[in-house]
Amino acid sequence: MDHSTMSQGTDFIAILLYIGLAFFVVAIIGYVLSAKAHKANTSRLKKAEKQAQNKKRKTLLFVSHMLVIVAFCFVGTSLIQRSSGKYSVEKLNYNAPIQVTTDKDYGRGHDEGMLTYEMKIPTSGTHSPHDLKFGFYKERPPYAKLVHNLEHGDIIIHYHPDAPKELLDQLEYLTHFKKAGAGILAVPNPDVPSDKEVVVTAWTKTMQLVKYDEASVGTFIYQNIDKGPEQIPSEVRRGGGTM
Repeated sequence: MDHSTMSQGTDFIAILLYIGLAFFVVAIIGYVLSAKAHKANTSRLKKAEKQAQNKKRKTLLFVSHMLVIVAFCFVGTSLIQRSSGKYSVEKLNYNAPIQVTTDKDYGRGHDEGMLTYEMKIPTSGTHSPHDLKFGFYKERPPYAKLVHNLEHGDIIIHYHPDAPKELLDQLEYLTHFKKAGAGILAVPNPDVPSDKEVVVTAWTKTMQLVKYDEASVGTFIYQNIDKGPEQIPSEVRRGGGTM
């Protein structure tokens, strides 16, 4: 993982936040000065002096209003950047050595009927015209829909139905990551081999792990997400599910 790039991104977000807060402070000072000018005793001032002071007060108010708007822009941008970067797939680029099987491509036609697959946990083949939302699942969806998700470049993490809560929490966290129009699903699956803790799949790709390992799973996701044969932009797909 390129830690220097991540650090630079974090520093940039922090700079935006600090600039926004600085503008807020200056705006508050402007409001205070404007309030003092408004309360000042001007009875002894000449008309021209009163007009000048009033103009100064209005200028302070205008500048303060503008500073608040600018501050909101900086703070808002920093929060948006921080939110979008929290689940950036770049964070999963552990570059860990992983063993991945390249499976046979059984095609990608659509069929509404009952479907069977050559592979126990399929990574391609004729599938349902409907796909699934990204996220963590407590019940296994049908393979026909899961294969459709793989076609769009999604990653599916299959876990044992009786997996411990600690593992479930880790998998749930991973399902928040996205890249372009592709995402991640975690599903319980009794077809996971008894000597494996998780099976991670992409289109025609399978990785089986005896023990869940964040670096290995993260690397698999980073290398294979959004690599399906039918990629759809995020503004169209919006989190998976039938469009």
